[in-house]
Amino acid sequence: MKVFRHHNLERGATLIAVFWIIAVMGLALVATVKISRYQSEVASSQINGIEARQYAEMGINVAANPSVEEWDTNLLSQSFENGAGFNAQILSEGGRFNINFILFSEDKALIRLIFAEWGIDFDTASEIADALIDWIDTDDDLELNGAERDFYEGQGLFEQPFNRPFYALEEMRLVRGMPLVEAANPNWRDWFTVWSSGGLDVNEAPAEYIAVATETNIEAAVSLVEIVDGADGIRNTEDDQPIDVPSALANLGIDDQTGVIQARLNANDQVTRIESVGYAGSVRRKLVLIINNRSQNPTILDRKEIAIQ
Repeated sequence: MKVFRHHNLERGATLIAVFWIIAVMGLALVATVKISRYQSEVASSQINGIEARQYAEMGINVAANPSVEEWDTNLLSQSFENGAGFNAQILSEGGRFNINFILFSEDKALIRLIFAEWGIDFDTASEIADALIDWIDTDDDLELNGAERDFYEGQGLFEQPFNRPFYALEEMRLVRGMPLVEAANPNWRDWFTVWSSGGLDVNEAPAEYIAVATETNIEAAVSLVEIVDGADGIRNTEDDQPIDVPSALANLGIDDQTGVIQARLNANDQVTRIESVGYAGSVRRKLVLIINNRSQNPTILDRKEIAIQ
């Protein structure tokens, strides 16, 4: 009897061990399947990423052709049978504020107005404006609330400020106070450029930017943009009605006797911004090309890939 019971116990233990082995093997199999699926998805994503970038390049090449106009949507937006394609835009870099132009003009008031639009108070905006000017000027003389070499060395940062124009917008992040700007408006880069010819292009800038630059209300700026956009109300189409700076000021009802407002503006900037988003599957890649004189003897000023969601 004892031998029989002992035999049953051994048999039961063996069955339990077998069940455990089966369970472990099942878990291992599930893990293997998941890993294989993950590796397959990663490989697919990488392939799609390469294809999306290639299609973005295709969009850049199409849009860079001087014979292609801003309203040639059939050329600028193309999709293919494999579900991939690109969407490209031909824009003006003059539709953004040239930070170097503003700073070398010592137009602190405009800097404060831009920052105030994002909710930054006057005193803080003044301090950041002074620090920006100290960064690009060639001397070590301190602006009233600025920051020169002593300040940055006190922060453990050496060989700063650079005492030259900004070569890229990312350099602005090094300036004292810019973290406050980034907190107030994480998209602050969309407002600025280092590549345009100078003042804000009244034919390309959005109403919000025009209102700030001209110190007028948004309703008046929207009306000006509607005039430029033409009857269809769409920017960069054949019926656009470009205007010059004096006409823009007249339409805004601005009597600029000092010339301060006019100095902030420009018309028909020759620096072009081409943005192309290529897609393949669920993956997208965005390329940006900045060209001077796109219509003849073009010169590439900048080229970069921008991360998108």
